[in-house]
Amino acid sequence: MSDADLNGRRVLAIVTNYGVEQDELVVPVEHLRDDGAEVTVAAVSADPIETLVGDKEPGRTVRPDTTIATADPDGYDLLLVPGGTINADTLRLDEDALDVVRSFADAGKPIAAICHGPWALVSAGVVEGKNVTSYASLQTDLRNAGVASWTDTSVVRDETRYPLVTSRNPGDLDDFLAAVDDLLVSGAA
Repeated sequence: MSDADLNGRRVLAIVTNYGVEQDELVVPVEHLRDDGAEVTVAAVSADPIETLVGDKEPGRTVRPDTTIATADPDGYDLLLVPGGTINADTLRLDEDALDVVRSFADAGKPIAAICHGPWALVSAGVVEGKNVTSYASLQTDLRNAGVASWTDTSVVRDETRYPLVTSRNPGDLDDFLAAVDDLLVSGAA
């Protein structure tokens, strides 16, 4: 995918402990770590993260590095919000997760959200005026939250207020990760 030099870059991934789409968590985390970034996976609790494949089949179990409540957003260059319907629907109800999202947006720091991940941005109130993409079923929620436009394309990058990269699904991971790498390398992060 990339040979980006991400040494010295710190990424915070936030998820619930059940229902995150396996490839939307595991592939970005492994990719970013392979390119030198320090990635911290923060979950709602310290319990293992049970991923799913296609929202139904059990996937890999991932051990979180910390909890969302104890993660300090100030120490990170980029926020990663993976999807998975169950993960995203639960995450958008978690006040600690929403506080982290708001913290990144308010500080003008980059956020990368894929598939159903943008639901957390809607609930945090940080998508108004943004150009985005997502899993197709979220487009009405995003439009109702005031996005400037929703586009059915593999990746959308928007720089309004804070840098945001969004993608539709695991099939877009190559384009998504290239855009994330670009954010981290270009200094937007």
